[in-house]
Amino acid sequence: MRPLSYTKIATYQNCPLLYRLQYIDGLKLKEKGYFSFGSVLHLCAEYFFRVKVPPPPSLDELLDYYQKNWLSEGYQSAEEEENYRAYGREILTGFWRIHSAGFRMPLAIEKMFYVDIEGIKLRGFIDRVDKLDSGGLSIVDYKSNQGLFTSEDLEKNLQLTLYQLAVEQLWRLPVEKLTLYHLRSNTPCSCQPRQDSQLEEARRLLGEVAENIAGNRFPAVENQYCPCDFPEHCPYYRHQYMGNRLEPAQQGTPPRLPEAEAVERYVALQAEIKELESQLEEVRQVIVDFCQDEDLSRVFGREHAVTYKLVEKSGFSEDEVRALLEPEGLWSEVLSFDQSRLRRLITDDRIAEDIRQKLKALRQVISTYPRLLYKRLTEGE
Repeated sequence: MRPLSYTKIATYQNCPLLYRLQYIDGLKLKEKGYFSFGSVLHLCAEYFFRVKVPPPPSLDELLDYYQKNWLSEGYQSAEEEENYRAYGREILTGFWRIHSAGFRMPLAIEKMFYVDIEGIKLRGFIDRVDKLDSGGLSIVDYKSNQGLFTSEDLEKNLQLTLYQLAVEQLWRLPVEKLTLYHLRSNTPCSCQPRQDSQLEEARRLLGEVAENIAGNRFPAVENQYCPCDFPEHCPYYRHQYMGNRLEPAQQGTPPRLPEAEAVERYVALQAEIKELESQLEEVRQVIVDFCQDEDLSRVFGREHAVTYKLVEKSGFSEDEVRALLEPEGLWSEVLSFDQSRLRRLITDDRIAEDIRQKLKALRQVISTYPRLLYKRLTEGE
């Protein structure tokens, strides 16, 4: 099995079918401007810190590197591209001002790792690893997302967890700080390292994903990113690329509706049913209220009669049942408090007769609800 990475794991978690299409079938994602923008910002951050000795590059050098390595793929228009280009210069100017003052050499930049996690190969690149004064390590991952990260984002970020597993295996030093660096606002969002339980959960998840991939389990899963770049391969969207098909009728059967027309008819009928159910409930309540107010069990129309009954639903009080069964060692027989198992227990010959009778005596009315039955009147009735 090929090595996994955070991106592959995240893709499989979001949609196993997309994983198959992208990493097994080899379909290529469409170019997108924001991907190109994020990539060039990462390149510039790497360039800034990748020096053999201080000082770092000057602002002019950084912006010149940005201009030479600009990526034009994926933008919707020349205007959009130029707006992004100007925005990137603004971001990098702020980045340079923050990090040139008191510049410190990182331990590693764009560190490639290839580690074994309980028999599963994990591969990736870490944007930056710093050595702290305490002797521990700090992991920094650059992000070009729109919004700032919340505490919940940091705590649930699987990428940071996997990076901690890799870094501690590579350097045999403790990770003491995890950071998602928000490039658009030049804001480091940091949190404490993962606890052992979180690292163990990441190992379990890694094993689960690897097992599912090895087992060729690639169902389509809808998520907030749908539709993806390959809707024509997805069972949720493929129909849009098939066109309406009218299947020929068999001998003696009417022709079937085209599926698109059937969809609209189905939705329209559901709306009609909902409206009729609402009207039915209103009329039903009129009959129930009249029967209750007049103490009647049946009311008559011109052609039909409706019989009103108050149905009782019986059950058991949990406290009373537990007090009876627990001393007899029978409480576990009803799995805490399972009404259906209680009813079966009453007829179970293995249970002492006196206990069954006492249990039966505990049965009580726990709710009532009105029920209406109708019939057509015959002549003279």
